[in-house]
Amino acid sequence: MSLDSHIERVLWTKFQISKRVTEIASEITNDFTSISPPPVIVGVATGAFLFLADLVRQIQLPVSVDFIRAESYGSGTKSTGAPTISMDLKLNVEGKHVILVEDIVDTGSTLSSLIAHLKSKGASSVSVCSFLDKPARRKVHFELVGDGKYYLGFECPDHFVVGYGMDFAELYRNLPYIGVLKPEYYKQFDLS
Repeated sequence: MSLDSHIERVLWTKFQISKRVTEIASEITNDFTSISPPPVIVGVATGAFLFLADLVRQIQLPVSVDFIRAESYGSGTKSTGAPTISMDLKLNVEGKHVILVEDIVDTGSTLSSLIAHLKSKGASSVSVCSFLDKPARRKVHFELVGDGKYYLGFECPDHFVVGYGMDFAELYRNLPYIGVLKPEYYKQFDLS
């Protein structure tokens, strides 16, 4: 059975995604061209890996890349609201500009915790680059550090979405688009 048959509808095609990633990379290049040292790009594993890979290949700056893992979903469809950092950075970010790359901002809890963590490690600024933002689900408003900026791919309606790195129970990450998952594929796991 094709994973495509699990999708209710496609919200953004691979072509729309590619165009938007190119635009964001250009914004980041322009914003950080005259800033020293060059930014450290920190991907939030595992959901942001495709977005991060596409993004950094188009940023026209000498950037360093690292990953951090924060978990707040488990196998459910709703955030637990209590994210934990399960894999920390290898790179030293003290005195550096960090661009935190997320797949989706939902409640804001994970992002807020990660920003605080990077600030505690001495980052001089923390910007956020999120592929999707779901403002209808926001419970925690995050604050950027220093002269940090917020880069956004798309504003997402309040649906459970998968694809382009985003998963449900570790499936669907390999879909080249963002789609709404049919409820029958996750209803039994809903923690609400």
